Amino acid sequence: EESGPTKFVGYECTECAATIKAIVRDGKKVDALEAGQQGEIILDATPFYAESGGQVGDCGVLDSVAGNAHVAKTSAPVGKMYLHAVTVKSGSLAVGTQVHARVDHAKRRATENNHTATHLLQAALQQTLGGHVHQAGSLVDHERLRFDFTHFEGIDQTRLQDIERLLNEYIRLDAPVQIAEKPIEEARAAGAMALFGEKYDDIVRVVQVGDVSMELCGGTHVPRTGVIGYCKILSESSISSGVRRIEAVCGEPCVEALQGRERQLTATAQLLSASV
Repeated sequence: EESGPTKFVGYECTECAATIKAIVRDGKKVDALEAGQQGEIILDATPFYAESGGQVGDCGVLDSVAGNAHVAKTSAPVGKMYLHAVTVKSGSLAVGTQVHARVDHAKRRATENNHTATHLLQAALQQTLGGHVHQAGSLVDHERLRFDFTHFEGIDQTRLQDIERLLNEYIRLDAPVQIAEKPIEEARAAGAMALFGEKYDDIVRVVQVGDVSMELCGGTHVPRTGVIGYCKILSESSISSGVRRIEAVCGEPCVEALQGRERQLTATAQLLSASV
């Protein structure tokens, strides 16, 4: 209540000027953090996305004339107030200090790849398995995506490859990702999918990917699907009755995963004195 809401500018940019409004260390308000100390910093404005909707919070740095800090994660435990979990690397940071807040650009872009890919994956699952498929949870970071969904049976390898093939067809469409804010009733009437049990404001953010997908989502996304490059499904499993889980990778982690499998296959072929 004392600090008020944080102005989030992270949809438009990944860095901005900001002022430290408050600092918390070990659950108590403090005036400053010195080099080597950890705490949570509240800014008046931030480009850091706070963990929500399955997407992890951003990491990055806070720079000032007096000192700098590494931001390990960002959360919003109380309304629109953002907490930046930091470790001060040099100098000190105090309440009232002007800082330059900068998100780790590479990790943000990789996370956006994975988040947009979850929307395309849900569309591919519904197209392949049926309209009964709905999101039951997700985790999106810069390394991978995890997508939980409603389905009544296991998915065999052939069907899973069909899903992966369609997912990558959607990526190759290079469709624009259009984002708009609308009254929730208007968004629902237009066919936007909502996460069951999630509470939404009267004005919601609608993420539409060409003619493929339209969902209510507060996360960050790529400008066009082609940016994702390729998405590889790594596993499919059951996590509870009627709920399945798919894990996948996109972009650079996808290249690393495929090359790792190729190395394993080549090594196995050499042991057997056989061709791949």
